[in-house]
Amino acid sequence: MMETSLQQEPVALPGRPFGRMARSVAGYTLLTGLLFVTPLVFVFVPAALFQCALRNGRRAAWLVLLLATGLAALSIFQLTQVPAVHPDDVKMMYAELLGLVLAVAVQALAAQPLIERGEPFGRVLMFTTIGGAVGLFFTETLMRTVAAFSPYGWYVQKFREAIALSVKQAGMPAAYAQMAEKSELLTICLPAMVMTLVISVFVVSLAVFARLDAWRNGGERSRVYLFRNLSLPDWLLFAFVLGGITPLATGTLRMVTANVLAVVTFLYFLRGLAIFRSMLAAMGMSPLGVMIAFLFIGFLIIFIAAWLLLSIAGLFDSFFDFRHFKRKDDSHEGHSD
Repeated sequence: MMETSLQQEPVALPGRPFGRMARSVAGYTLLTGLLFVTPLVFVFVPAALFQCALRNGRRAAWLVLLLATGLAALSIFQLTQVPAVHPDDVKMMYAELLGLVLAVAVQALAAQPLIERGEPFGRVLMFTTIGGAVGLFFTETLMRTVAAFSPYGWYVQKFREAIALSVKQAGMPAAYAQMAEKSELLTICLPAMVMTLVISVFVVSLAVFARLDAWRNGGERSRVYLFRNLSLPDWLLFAFVLGGITPLATGTLRMVTANVLAVVTFLYFLRGLAIFRSMLAAMGMSPLGVMIAFLFIGFLIIFIAAWLLLSIAGLFDSFFDFRHFKRKDDSHEGHSD
């Protein structure tokens, strides 16, 4: 079930000296620019922009995004001056930056008003998920139009080469390698794989934002974005049903429905994890115990059965509300989400 929004007015920013705000904007610009070009830590880009917008205002956050994008592009330009770098790899670097800006950073600032009003975790996540899909579509379109380059085609080629290389290294017959290179099943859901990364970025950043906001300001708003409170709107069930027609579809429709099914299944898997996290919080488990429990779950996910059980739990939570027994006085703010 969807949580009730706090429906509070956006926090009014107190008057701040221009010099102090300028230093803050400069600091967030450097931080965001560094997150753009550093592997793995880019998952914290939305959290940095959320904090910047709350401290300095939305206009300042948009300025930070613009300046940080320029710094990241300049950094990529310096890296691409190396003669050994292939031209397609150069284009892919710019495509990844563009995708990160349009599918993640822009969506984070677009969702800022929802966060200021304390809208439910699931509502914010669905807003950024849909916006992220639109951002990735525009990234593909712009790169094809401006640079005559397809990021999707680049990923398909690299993915097939990696699969074929793995087959050969395993000592399997060459026919299997050729089959892997030509297989559509291995590449049809590549857009969904990218979308799961975008969704994961927002889940991590919202959970980090909840901790930072609780540490700085406290209050009820920060609790809304604890991972254990993740729920999803009921209308997502219709998207799940739409994805279910994948075996009957062909061509472009098959590709669309397959990706919708993969993304929706991943969202329900996250909801299942949130239910599990909520149960750990209800039991009063220590942060170390929570870490061990999630490591155990991570090990079990290797087996498809564990993935399916969590996804099914997330799907049926709309009907049974497995977290209804959670104590109202449950705080456990010291736990890691």
